[in-house]
Amino acid sequence: MSSFALMLLALAIVFILAGVKTVPQGREYTVERFGRYMRTLEPGLNLIVPFVDRIGRKMNMMEQVLDVPSQEVITQDNAMVQVDGVVFFQVLDAAKAAYEVHNLEYAILNLTMTNIRTVMGSMALDELLSKRDEINARLLTVVDEATSPWGTKITRIEIKDITPPKDLVDSMARQMKAERDKRAAILEAEGLRQAAILKADGEKQAQILKAEGEKEAAFREAEARERLAQAEAVATRTVSEAIAGGSVQAINYFVASKYIEAFQSVATAPNQKVIMLPIEASGILGSLEGIGELAKEAFLKDKPHA
Repeated sequence: MSSFALMLLALAIVFILAGVKTVPQGREYTVERFGRYMRTLEPGLNLIVPFVDRIGRKMNMMEQVLDVPSQEVITQDNAMVQVDGVVFFQVLDAAKAAYEVHNLEYAILNLTMTNIRTVMGSMALDELLSKRDEINARLLTVVDEATSPWGTKITRIEIKDITPPKDLVDSMARQMKAERDKRAAILEAEGLRQAAILKADGEKQAQILKAEGEKEAAFREAEARERLAQAEAVATRTVSEAIAGGSVQAINYFVASKYIEAFQSVATAPNQKVIMLPIEASGILGSLEGIGELAKEAFLKDKPHA
């Protein structure tokens, strides 16, 4: 084989190698022709025009993360805090990311830092510490909208640390302690109030029950007196009828009953220690005998004849 043929073969091999491009997974290459963007090579085996086309930018299409350095932010209530975070983004259009912005990562980083100062500077310190999710959502919306012309998608922005000054932290700790002491005092006062209410309610119920008991007792006592009076009236009427009928036993019963009641009243008087009365035993026995005869007569009267 002549040297010319070998030269042609070598040139063909070089030409083929210059026109064959292999793009790894997760990346895309831009193709430039005489410095002008022509097309984008996707992962796999691709062919270009040798010595006319060339690879322009090799873009990473995987999701990437940027560390946002710590910076000082002045809040709405003039508190100085140190803030840092992370940004997750992904290139969706390799051509725009390559040619619409210079140094994509640096642009995204500075845009994020600027919006962190803007968003967090419009909030008070208490909101800053308690509404981190809201801050992340607002930053994501603003930064994603701003980077959309660059062919990128901001997938997540997270604020990692918010560090207030030490004296402010101490002041917040004292404030929290005072608030908790206040809550404890309120709870204790509420407990005492509830206890006093329950105690007063218990005493009220006890007084009501006591009054109802006294009322019931008085009612029963009055009822007993009424029944006693009725019995006394019936007995008196019976004795009166017996006396009207000429019964001596009825007279004896009436006199003996009153006699015994009077004697019992004198005997149970608290200011009497010794009782000396001329009591005739025969009179009492006679009265008792009269009572017995009256009872016997009443029994025989009510008993049916055989």
